[in-house]
Amino acid sequence: MNEPSSTSEPRSWRLPLRLPRRGLLALGRSTGDGQPGISATARLDRRTKTLTKRLQPGEIAVIDHVDLDRVSAEALVSCKVGAVVNVARSISGRYPNLGPQILIEAGIPLVDDTGPEIFAKLGEGDVVRVLDEAVYRGDEMIAKGTVQTAETIDAAMTEAKAGLATQLEAFAANTMEYLRRERDLLIDGVGVPEITTSIEGRHALIVVRGYHYREDIATLRPYLREYRPVLIGVDGGADALIEAGYRPDLIVGDMDSVSDEALTCGAELVVHAYRDGRAPGLKRVHELEQEAVVFPATATSEDIAMLLADDKGATLIVAVGTHANMVEFLDKGRAGMASTFLTRLRVGSKLVDAKGVSRLYRSRISTWSLLLLVLATFIVVIVAVLVSPAGDVLIPVLADRWHGFLFWLTGLFS
Repeated sequence: MNEPSSTSEPRSWRLPLRLPRRGLLALGRSTGDGQPGISATARLDRRTKTLTKRLQPGEIAVIDHVDLDRVSAEALVSCKVGAVVNVARSISGRYPNLGPQILIEAGIPLVDDTGPEIFAKLGEGDVVRVLDEAVYRGDEMIAKGTVQTAETIDAAMTEAKAGLATQLEAFAANTMEYLRRERDLLIDGVGVPEITTSIEGRHALIVVRGYHYREDIATLRPYLREYRPVLIGVDGGADALIEAGYRPDLIVGDMDSVSDEALTCGAELVVHAYRDGRAPGLKRVHELEQEAVVFPATATSEDIAMLLADDKGATLIVAVGTHANMVEFLDKGRAGMASTFLTRLRVGSKLVDAKGVSRLYRSRISTWSLLLLVLATFIVVIVAVLVSPAGDVLIPVLADRWHGFLFWLTGLFS
């Protein structure tokens, strides 16, 4: 089973790295104790998504992530980590993944391919020091890897493009395999569970907590007020809706990246299960004393949300933060992304991808400019009344109305 994750518009694989100046000297700067390098508390987890939930600004993230994808890199950047130590290769060469480039552009030092032994030597909360390609605890060097720079990443990305054809072939093969296994679901809707939320004849808004999701939801506020679509949060997308001031009607997903607050907000829960019926997320739902229906499928959670909305009669499906193109599929690095391609073919006549809608058009007139324009107009009108012959008539009338209003207001409190 594949967890949902969303990305923003793809970067060019050869986009020049704009490395901040602080990133050039990051591994050589001095710490507070006078020693060179970056000294901070280390947080360790083999799942980057889990680690970012507890990372604090300035801490050192120790991860095990082959082909660091953009989703994870953006999450690390938002945590404002001091440095990233990856026990695996951040760019293996299978395809040009975007994560390392994002870290370097943000000025976050990346020490790569240190080996998994660091997980046995380090403990959660240990204070470590990253200097050049080495990781120290006190004076002991516990790991050594490769420092990634703008130049090394650019070279690795160029080499990785050579493996792109192989990945595309694998993607096509996975797509055919998914079609073979899930043709009943895709064609006839067999296996879609019954839900109590009414979707028939309504619009459905599916939200995945992706890049610029806040801006996109804010841009859609007029649409949400007018059409009142069914709000479907895919795992953390439920929290995105709550943060924006909305309560989701449905929460779909593995339930591993959604908060307890969202799961207990009153939304109907649909747990994404493996094809054989195993649903690890169901245990968490029951621990919170909530009920849920199970949807077994080999697709991603965002895909089953679309299939569910389509099967239950949604007239329009608006998607925020979902995967939209081949670059994003490959950057996700999962065979299961093949399901997204076929799902979009199935619901394509109803689907409107709203990801990035906040950047489609931005007003060039600021709010302050409009306020100043209104104020200036008001002043011009007042001056015109004062200097015109009509002012001799209007001013006494307005003064009389003003005094009458004050008399009425005083009477309320006397």
